[in-house]
Amino acid sequence: MRMIALGVVLAALNGCASDRAAIDTSQSLVMESSVLSAGILTDEPTMSVHEGQQRASSRLYNQQEKPVTLHYRFYWYDEKGLEILPFEAPRRVTVAPHSSVDISSQTGNLTANKVRLYLYL
Repeated sequence: MRMIALGVVLAALNGCASDRAAIDTSQSLVMESSVLSAGILTDEPTMSVHEGQQRASSRLYNQQEKPVTLHYRFYWYDEKGLEILPFEAPRRVTVAPHSSVDISSQTGNLTANKVRLYLYL
């Protein structure tokens, strides 16, 4: 009887888990479709060391005739795929028509070896 109850609980949990989109930390760029529809293109973020800190940067390109304001956040991960504290607050940037803007993030945690950039309107 306990095995049946355990099976029902596991099936329910599995159903809940499948409703959520899993975040794959191997993805270094996550962009909502609305950002692409607004005419924004970007490259995956690159990592470097700047003044003893890990630095991630990316360039946003606006292909439209009008300025586009969007939000972004960098997520930092260690070698095990765990997100590094403190969490960075989301930021906002406006990209002028037919131009580009560089965005970046720094962390003093030298165990950071992965970064993910999330873009949304």
